[in-house]
Amino acid sequence: MEVKIPVQNKRLHILLVEDDEVDIRNVERAFKKNHIANPLHIARNGLEALDMLKGNNGVARLDPLPKVILLDLNMPKMGGLEFLQAIRNDPDLKSISVFVMTTSDEESDKFAAYNLNVAGYILKPLSFERFVKAVSILNHYWTLCEQL
Repeated sequence: MEVKIPVQNKRLHILLVEDDEVDIRNVERAFKKNHIANPLHIARNGLEALDMLKGNNGVARLDPLPKVILLDLNMPKMGGLEFLQAIRNDPDLKSISVFVMTTSDEESDKFAAYNLNVAGYILKPLSFERFVKAVSILNHYWTLCEQL
């Protein structure tokens, strides 16, 4: 007799760390336009994101942990670079792929982000059409990851 073990949903969970409501809606719209069905969790700053990843301060820990984080750099309470440092120093979180999506075109921000092992750096504001295309490229990346 063969016992079938239920296959878990292999869809990668994604965490969007973004404080701007318009940008959050644009990401959601770009996901919809690209037919991306991956679960999307939203944190509005780095501290909130850390609480979600670690299960601190009365916030339930995301389960499963996201495999991809879309990160803004300019946020209140804890900015993106500070958040990146925190997760890169945490053995349970350091392997999460992070893509920066920011308005900052500062060389120092790009340099700091890449030194913290970001997988990509996307400048906002793109036109919505170009943003949809950028999200489509990201979707190809995490679709490949889902198959591993």
